[in-house]
Amino acid sequence: MPDKRIELSDAVAFIESGMTIGIGGWGSRRKPMAIVRELLRSDVKDLTVVSLGGPDVGLLVAAGKIRKLIYGFVTLDSIPLDPLFTAARERGELELQEYDEGMFVTGLRAAANRLSFLPTLAGMGSDVLAANPHLKTIRSPYSDDEYVAVPAIHMDVALIHANRADTAGNIQFLGPDPYFDDLYAMAATRTFVSTEKIVPTENLLDEGSFHTLMLSRMYITGVIETPKGAHFTTCEPDYGRDEIFQKHYVASAKDPEAWGAFTSEFLEGDEAAFQAAVERFHAEKEKTNVQ
Repeated sequence: MPDKRIELSDAVAFIESGMTIGIGGWGSRRKPMAIVRELLRSDVKDLTVVSLGGPDVGLLVAAGKIRKLIYGFVTLDSIPLDPLFTAARERGELELQEYDEGMFVTGLRAAANRLSFLPTLAGMGSDVLAANPHLKTIRSPYSDDEYVAVPAIHMDVALIHANRADTAGNIQFLGPDPYFDDLYAMAATRTFVSTEKIVPTENLLDEGSFHTLMLSRMYITGVIETPKGAHFTTCEPDYGRDEIFQKHYVASAKDPEAWGAFTSEFLEGDEAAFQAAVERFHAEKEKTNVQ
């Protein structure tokens, strides 16, 4: 089996301006944040991003990387809204294609199955159709039933984060929910996976049953070992959300001067510099609490 291990920079090198990229995870849960941070350091722009969004969307919007967003929501979970995305939306800076969750997943499933669309009852009778005039309805050839015909959400590149992987690209999710990451991978031309740990193939079942091996190597282009690569979002059971840091992110995002300081401290270096800055941040917090 080929060795698919690569570096963060190698994954981002495949992404070109104008591409459509999918970002797995859900809100502020198991997002491929290390790859997102690497993308922030690139010259790529004018992206169409497909995401059940969280800070991945907020950061890319603030950096001017996103032209169009196809999404179901953008939330930080424990904090309802991402302020960077919210501000950009209020300013009318983004082209938006908003679906409810059922329609969004139907679009992923259509692309994963190499179909141009799939029918669904999700969205029928709602304002989602009025807000998305490109959507069409279709009648069943077997009855008088009518459905929303959701177009396939095809992606050039999908980015996801996983708990474990082997060098060949077999992917393991140990948390409580795969968050449709398997559909992102199957719907994309190329898929890059950051993972907490790369393990020998024979050890993939040490921490979970075969049911946790939800992504075959046939869908994976490259694997990057990135401990804490989902930070500050969750990566259960390896770690939970860094709520203290997330609150700092939100507070900083609401003030231009504070955001400049945040960017300088956490986002201008490489991934190792980011992780070191987070450690210093928590050390200072603990020192302040002790005093």
